Amino acid sequence: MSQRLSFDFSRRPLVPYAHDYAHGAAEPWHFHDCAQLIHTLSGVVKVETQHGSWVVPPSRGVWLPAGTRHALHTVGSVAARTLFVDPLARADLPASCQVVQISPLLRELIVTALTLPEQYGAGSRAERIYELILDEIRVMDVLPFGLPLPESERLLALCQQIQQAPGEAWTLKRAAAQLCVAERTLARHFSRETGLQFSDWLRRARLSVALTRLAQGDAVLTVALDLGYESPSAFSAMFRRVLGVTPANYFPVAEKRVPR
Repeated sequence: MSQRLSFDFSRRPLVPYAHDYAHGAAEPWHFHDCAQLIHTLSGVVKVETQHGSWVVPPSRGVWLPAGTRHALHTVGSVAARTLFVDPLARADLPASCQVVQISPLLRELIVTALTLPEQYGAGSRAERIYELILDEIRVMDVLPFGLPLPESERLLALCQQIQQAPGEAWTLKRAAAQLCVAERTLARHFSRETGLQFSDWLRRARLSVALTRLAQGDAVLTVALDLGYESPSAFSAMFRRVLGVTPANYFPVAEKRVPR
């Protein structure tokens, strides 16, 4: 049974919260009657929902609409800065779970919000900052770190098997043969239920594992080979296309500065 957590938005449209997690910490299944933006300054957070999982690398964030049942698992020392947002604060807040890019401006606004008073006057600095945060939330860029899960039992079982052994030589042909269906049939159903092509879903599944293991300090070479890449350079090329830097540089860069 999920625990419900509530917040008072009578005085302000969002409630900022800072919390640090030790490696391996977790939060059980729960939900909020408000929306939530979790921004990680260090470490990796994995968010599980009924419809999929989202891995949040350092310096990124995850958006959870109001009422989303979720559980959290952390890897590494996680410094999290969270905003609990009144779902009525804006009519066009994001409507689905998503990993998002946190702009430098939004990052500093979140940190600043922790120092603002709960009560403030119209036209005050606090009001302008709160309103600017809401404006920035509306234009956050969505990142390809979500791993949606299908609803049908057979496809869900397939995805769970892949997640347990992501380094195996998974192809659409192999998956179709395992399910005794044509490749086109599997491709059509997989895309319809997850919103992703099979190859894109597989790449995201492997990236999720890679982010978790790299955060634990595993060597790039070991992670690349364990995930089925022919060479560390092939893995690094994929990683750089998605994150903008090589895996060897990503975590040190992300964890240089952790505001309090």
